[in-house]
Amino acid sequence: MLGGNASSEVRVPVCGAGWTYNNRWAREGGVVDEILVENRFRNPEGNAVLFDTVLLDMVTAEPGISLLLDTVAVDVQGRGAAIRSVRAFCSMSQTIYDVEAPLFCDASGDGVLAYLSGAAFRMGAEAREEFGEDFAPSEEFGTLLGHTIPFYIKDGGRRVSFNPPGYALEEISRIPRHRRMFTQVRSEMTFLSEYGGRLDTVRQAGQIKWELWRIVFGIWNHLKNSGSFTGVENLTLEWVGAIPGKRESRRFEGYYMLTQRDIVEQTEHDDAVAYGGFAVDLHPADGVFADDDGDEIISGAHLLVPRGIYQIPYRCLISKDVPNLFLAGRLASSSHVAFGSTRVMATCAQMGQAVGMAAAVCTATGATPRALLEPARMVRLQRELLKSGQFIPGVALQDDDDLVQKSEISASSELVLTGLPANGAQLRLDRSRAQLLPLPAGELPSVTFVVDVEKPTTLRAEVRTGRGTSDYTPDVVLGVVEVPLLPGVKQKVDVAVEGKLDEARYVFYCLLENEHVAVHTSDQLVSGLTSVFYEGKQGAAAKRGAPDVEYWWPGLREPRRNLAFSVDRPLRPGAAENVRNGYSRPTTGVNAWVAAKGDLAPKLLLSWGEAKTIAEIDISFDTDFDDVMQSVLRVHDDRSVLSCVRHYRIWADGELAVECLDNHQTINKHVFENPLKARRLTLDIVASHGDVPAAVFEFRCYESPQAVAG
Repeated sequence: MLGGNASSEVRVPVCGAGWTYNNRWAREGGVVDEILVENRFRNPEGNAVLFDTVLLDMVTAEPGISLLLDTVAVDVQGRGAAIRSVRAFCSMSQTIYDVEAPLFCDASGDGVLAYLSGAAFRMGAEAREEFGEDFAPSEEFGTLLGHTIPFYIKDGGRRVSFNPPGYALEEISRIPRHRRMFTQVRSEMTFLSEYGGRLDTVRQAGQIKWELWRIVFGIWNHLKNSGSFTGVENLTLEWVGAIPGKRESRRFEGYYMLTQRDIVEQTEHDDAVAYGGFAVDLHPADGVFADDDGDEIISGAHLLVPRGIYQIPYRCLISKDVPNLFLAGRLASSSHVAFGSTRVMATCAQMGQAVGMAAAVCTATGATPRALLEPARMVRLQRELLKSGQFIPGVALQDDDDLVQKSEISASSELVLTGLPANGAQLRLDRSRAQLLPLPAGELPSVTFVVDVEKPTTLRAEVRTGRGTSDYTPDVVLGVVEVPLLPGVKQKVDVAVEGKLDEARYVFYCLLENEHVAVHTSDQLVSGLTSVFYEGKQGAAAKRGAPDVEYWWPGLREPRRNLAFSVDRPLRPGAAENVRNGYSRPTTGVNAWVAAKGDLAPKLLLSWGEAKTIAEIDISFDTDFDDVMQSVLRVHDDRSVLSCVRHYRIWADGELAVECLDNHQTINKHVFENPLKARRLTLDIVASHGDVPAAVFEFRCYESPQAVAG
């Protein structure tokens, strides 16, 4: 199946940087974004089988791909040097394939191609001293992550009995948590099994699978038949995985090995081509048999939550031993600790996109993979990745071929933000909550919130920001206000502190926990605005080498919402000029042209002093990169992102050149067989998917179709 652990064979959601608390607008861009957005549109119920069809449909629609399913690599020609060809075998058709190519990529997880070619690899954790990694596990904890076979349960609507198979685990007391297992009737998987971290996760994978089946059916027998659990009479097994979800096996050595320090310190790399941000998530090697007192899902998991996203360098994606071999996915060059973060699928997908683009640049220019490390070639690779939708933290697109860079830009309106109406639900401050606002350099504005108060109390409000300009961990306190309140509804709370920003950035206006207060929210959505709530803290002393981080996030399943507020001076976050600033998502600001709420016919206008030849137009719309866009196990209320433009037209000197009636994707590319000749282009926004002001992150024009050329 396509999709690996995300396929219906394993059914793990596609995870990435956006799944970690403080990573705002961090969903991965490019190809994986296209897949997730398309899956939400076609498969809003999160059906794993339908996700298979989305992947298969998108891949088979690409004319440049020869798809060989049910086929495994078994040998290489060129062992110890450049790979000349790969031999693969399809057991279904009993066919042997010999594939010749100048460049190869191994993204197989276990690294079968890299292993057969003789590339250097590692298996198991490094000693703490090798890279100075305080989070490196002890031998007692174990040095490999195990496999998991998940299962689904459902309510059968009547009493359902269960007779276990003969191989089901009988000694359930071997699982330390067997007395506090839980059941939940839900249409999603239950992670109650992990095993294999003490074994060879490649060569003993079959043995691991059998033990996991024993564990799953033993657990289910215990839940159903031990008499220790109530409410299980009507429950039945809906599905058990046929193959394990594999976390870790071989990691291959590139020209650089990503380590804990790169993640914690958010190291900047000149050759950055991708990013990560998922927490370092290490599990005890003994899995369900571990003695560690952990959560009820996977016992004893050790987590290190970074402050934010971090760069992944290109040097991690090329083999140091095999000159024409790229590395991608969980086998890429990293330490075991760093691997605990980079191993998740959306991060791996970004590596794949970086490698695919690198191969295209190599093919077009005749360069070797290593030659792309030369500064001029690396700038070109980064530029091509950014144009394709890949986000690289701290790297803006600088594209001299883009005609928009030399145009005059205006718009029918630009968002002037004075506040958001209190037309949503009230949220009790049972936890601290905050509104993020994109502010320019200068004096901090005063922001007013609307609250309901049950008893006399004093509400503490804090104005916070991060340590860096694109840092969404709000642990730098800019000012504090203590507001005495009497009982009553719809009271105003002014949060005004003295302070000044040296640079534009997001600022958190925080209302701290108070059981007697509820804050009003707004149903009005605006691109680049969101609210978050406090979810806990990672103490630096409690975690080895972990930063002291508070957790603030909007929640994986929470609806997109803002707090209702007003501001004492108008903010102008949505200037039309933003469409050419090189960023296609919020960073230090919104980075999009956002039309005014009352503009019923929003238009973006571009003009030149003389007619231009235009063969391609690329547009990036807002599909809310703060939504992780879960691939399976989540029902999306809306098939399309409400902030995304649905219907638009492009006019060239008053003549209709493009009309798109039903867009739901982030990137729209229009290539003209007969190039346009025009002095003026107008992007006419007819409708979005929701009641959200029109927003455009990028608008680019080219004289010739954009392909990676020599």
